Amino acid sequence: MDEYMWVLKESEQDLVREIEPDRMGALDEDALIDLHRRVRRARNKHTTNYRRGGAKRVEEAGGRGAAGPKGGKARLRAEAFEEALSLVSARLAVVAHEQAEELKAQRLAQARAGRSTGPDSSPSSAGPVDGPGRVAGHQQTTGGAKRDASSASQGARRQAQRDSR
Repeated sequence: MDEYMWVLKESEQDLVREIEPDRMGALDEDALIDLHRRVRRARNKHTTNYRRGGAKRVEEAGGRGAAGPKGGKARLRAEAFEEALSLVSARLAVVAHEQAEELKAQRLAQARAGRSTGPDSSPSSAGPVDGPGRVAGHQQTTGGAKRDASSASQGARRQAQRDSR
């Protein structure tokens, strides 16, 4: 990243300094997400500026290939933030994976300790229990058992018709 520092403004240099390994190592997932957002915005800004500058020079130069080389500083700034974004993304992926593994371990420990909300756990106060530890589902109340049965059979007939095609 040091090869790009001479083209960056002071505020941009401060942002790039936040990507140093010891500084990034101290950040938690939320802080890394915030840093990732800021670096991505800077990358998008400089990439857009570089592309717009090149697009303006196409007519003057007579082609895209001839228009490209003039945007030296803009291209270097865009490259600097592209590299910075890749470093932050890689670190964020590692931290997010670690957090997911920790959460998984916590859930497994709770399940082993019997504090699960699975079917064998104690019933909740959500409603009547149907079977071992399961809350009974909602019953249809459309006007009677005959109407409910008719509706269910109509759905079954429609599905059978689709399946036979």
